[in-house]
Amino acid sequence: MIRASQQRKKKIAEESLTSGGGTEPEAPRVLVFHPELKRADQKASWRDASSRLAESISLTGALDFEVVGADIVPIAKVRPSTLFGKGVTERLGLQIKTEEADIVMINGQLTPIQQRNLEKEWKCKVIDRTGLILEIFADRARTREGRLQVQLALLSYQRSRLVRTWTHLERQRGGRGFLAGPGERQIEIDRRLIGDKLAKLRRELEEVKRTRQLHREARRRVPYPIVALVGYTNSGKSTLFNQLTTSEVFAEDMLFATLDPTMRGLILPSGRKVILSDTVGFVSDLPHDLVAAFRATLEEVLEADLIVHVRDVASAETEEQRLDVLEVLKELGLQKAIDGEELVEALNKIDQLKGDDLQAVNESAARHDNTIAISAIKGTNCDALLGLVEGRLTEHMPVFELCVPYSDGKSLARLYEHGEVLHRTEGDDGIAIQVRIDSTRVGRFEDWCAKSGFEIHVV
Repeated sequence: MIRASQQRKKKIAEESLTSGGGTEPEAPRVLVFHPELKRADQKASWRDASSRLAESISLTGALDFEVVGADIVPIAKVRPSTLFGKGVTERLGLQIKTEEADIVMINGQLTPIQQRNLEKEWKCKVIDRTGLILEIFADRARTREGRLQVQLALLSYQRSRLVRTWTHLERQRGGRGFLAGPGERQIEIDRRLIGDKLAKLRRELEEVKRTRQLHREARRRVPYPIVALVGYTNSGKSTLFNQLTTSEVFAEDMLFATLDPTMRGLILPSGRKVILSDTVGFVSDLPHDLVAAFRATLEEVLEADLIVHVRDVASAETEEQRLDVLEVLKELGLQKAIDGEELVEALNKIDQLKGDDLQAVNESAARHDNTIAISAIKGTNCDALLGLVEGRLTEHMPVFELCVPYSDGKSLARLYEHGEVLHRTEGDDGIAIQVRIDSTRVGRFEDWCAKSGFEIHVV
């Protein structure tokens, strides 16, 4: 975790001694700068600079840092050495000194050289967007799997920054005897050690992956459809998860409240059981190393039969957030979800809307068959969402008709247990049953009917 500067630590310690030791340590003071490149050939951004700055402030606040200032910094040209020009660097340095900032967060990607030079110029800790997100993940990961994934991403990130991490990295270690060469430089040794650690972490994550695969195979033997909740961070996924499953998963109004995947059983209106999965939230410009490291977690999304995209429609950036989520799904190879074939949209937080805004969201939901407006925290339309989920899961499932004798109560009970009875009619020869069967169970159902002597027809 990033700590306050030594000077402020000393000041805090002195204040604590003066007050009898009762003063709690102060949070590091952070300045947030969003560099905005201005040029004619710049690719159009989904977000404007002010909303990107606001999000970076929220990200910084997720670590309980004290944000003492935030500014948009226009730049005409990216400087390879410091990102900013000399005049801008000096001006920002003066602001850092005036605010007594311990940390500067640059809402963008810094090269190791830029990060080192800015720290040298400003005499304080400098982190970029990737480093901040990694800090948040390191702070929030709770399970062994989550910690392994964070360590993998952190080491991958730090490996390219060894040049600015240590002061002793240019020393050489020579060998013994006249055959020895100049030896390895310390930086080479540290890179090799990090490489060894990365290989070890990847092996451990492979074990996690195999364990998850065993769990999936076990679920396939008692096949329940999997429904995965995805969405932008802080869109209300965990709140919806708790509302639907009556669980107590950690859910707060903060970015990345959920890191470790959670799965619970869920009963749909027809009595059919599904498995609901709560996943890590997405964010714009999510580092590729982080996506790769958390692939074992995101595989739960890959295995899902249906994806529920939870959107924060109370946010002014709801459409831009939707595009960001779809971009991550595209990176994961979920084209069917992007096309809407395996996706349901839950327009969340309608409790925060009024008047024309609320009417516009409701009208938008009414125009699309796979969309519904809800309030996860109040439970509004959550039953309708379950009905929509069930409809999407069952729309391609075959329906069979067969006649069961009145005396064969065991077979009748089996149909109710392993299928969804849609209609039954009592006749002279027995009970005519229309039953919907899960696609994964059709083969076993047909074998059972053949052995039991039932003649079946596809409706």
